[in-house]
Amino acid sequence: MDRERRLRLLHAIQRGLDERFLLPGTRIRFGWDPLIGLVPWVGDAITAFVACAIVIQAHQMRVPRVVQLRMLANVGFDLLIGVVPVVGDVADVFWKSNSRNLVLLERHAALPGTATFADWLFVSAVLASILAAAALPLVVLYSIARAMGQL
Repeated sequence: MDRERRLRLLHAIQRGLDERFLLPGTRIRFGWDPLIGLVPWVGDAITAFVACAIVIQAHQMRVPRVVQLRMLANVGFDLLIGVVPVVGDVADVFWKSNSRNLVLLERHAALPGTATFADWLFVSAVLASILAAAALPLVVLYSIARAMGQL
């Protein structure tokens, strides 16, 4: 399949997941992502799986790895917030990870191998957040043990 045809298919996926419907009386568009996400856990897993089509295409088009990581972080954030009942589904209406990822794909596919400072900054912030989130329980556990005189 040629590049243009693949991009048309990805645009169709993006529109279906992020922009298929218009909330009456507003300019707010949403797609199947928040609707499928109403099914706890399974719905969010399915939409994250479908969203990976854009990331896979980015890999095939030799988009810089840091941009691919940024795209995966967008999908991961969408998945993570999506598991929170109702709040996650409302967030899906506004976050639109597929739209974000398609913009990144189109921007970087034209000039493969070039990552911007903003891409590196975003990925660094995501990694720092993950490390902080992983370390927080250890710090709390250490503080509790110390307060109880166990250390």
